[in-house]
Amino acid sequence: MILLARLIHVLFISLTSSETMVKVGDKAPDFTLKNTTKEAVTLSDYLGKTVILAFYPGAFTGVCDKEMCSFQENLVTLNDCNAIVLGISVDSPWANAEFARRYNLEFDLLSDLDREVVELYDTKFVGLGGLEGYVSANRVVIIVDSEGMVQYRWVAENPGVEPNYEELIIRLESN
Repeated sequence: MILLARLIHVLFISLTSSETMVKVGDKAPDFTLKNTTKEAVTLSDYLGKTVILAFYPGAFTGVCDKEMCSFQENLVTLNDCNAIVLGISVDSPWANAEFARRYNLEFDLLSDLDREVVELYDTKFVGLGGLEGYVSANRVVIIVDSEGMVQYRWVAENPGVEPNYEELIIRLESN
């Protein structure tokens, strides 16, 4: 019965995903995910702040390491723009905790184990590292303004491409 319900849910998401893609100008769909200490983090709790949703394919995968470290290196500048970073992957809270510890990341890494937020924000990538059928997040950066509206969306053409961090900072500084 549970398997059937899960199958129906996946089919529903698949059929409606093109209609539900989050675009610039849309209200950002709310979500709650677990951070590295397994505490619930809810997007709407950050109303009044700008939120950078940094979807990444997986901890300890080279480009993701570099991307999250780049966000960390720019954290003071981002915080000066009243922005916070939330990293989102399909990794477990334990893997994300070790990832954050190894690189001294001072922002939350969230676990989308059920891939619901990856689906909701249309950031899914299938086949990471040649693993047929494996679903992870693609490298996507979304800026949600203080009122909960999507102001920016960047999608990597493939998970090996990093965002333009200077462009992100310029966008934040101009708001």
